[in-house]
Amino acid sequence: MSSQVSSLPARRALNTRQQGTFEKLLVAGRVELDEVGHEALTIRHVAQRAHVSPATAYTYLASKSHLFVELYWRALQESADHVAVGTTAEERLRSTLGTLIELVRESPSVAAAVTPALLGPEPEVEGPRRRIGAEFVRRFESALAGPDGDVVDPRVLDTILLAFSGALLQSGMGLVDADRLDGLLDGVIAVIMKGNQ
Repeated sequence: MSSQVSSLPARRALNTRQQGTFEKLLVAGRVELDEVGHEALTIRHVAQRAHVSPATAYTYLASKSHLFVELYWRALQESADHVAVGTTAEERLRSTLGTLIELVRESPSVAAAVTPALLGPEPEVEGPRRRIGAEFVRRFESALAGPDGDVVDPRVLDTILLAFSGALLQSGMGLVDADRLDGLLDGVIAVIMKGNQ
């Protein structure tokens, strides 16, 4: 499973002006999402809020699902400097998971919107979905390997990825409150790591 995210499609290069327009759309999209929720949000209203035409908005964002995964990717990148803390793999995994769960707490509207977006079939979502998956792999692999670069069992990595993805799905579906994710995932990590000893 972790190998499935290794071949990432190239991201469209943007010049400075285009990057500025894209940034305005992301900021406007986040404000609109927080105000109206993911079901009522439209790219047309995001464009209006960003002071660009709907046609311009659609050259950067193919759909609201595309917007949601880009917003989640942005939030994930803003926490990319996190260094897993702990002397054991289990402690480092808990630290890494804590950072990722904090994103759900800090951005509940993005977390609720990204779940159905990531599950959708839209081709424009494929690139960001793979980047998000690759970032999860990178963080969990780093936590497992630790500062000494220990060999990581791919089965353990895949199990952690599946557990975390399942937890995000459960949270996005409203079945598990974000505040309970820490405790639930701590228990899952303890079981996984105990079985790996």
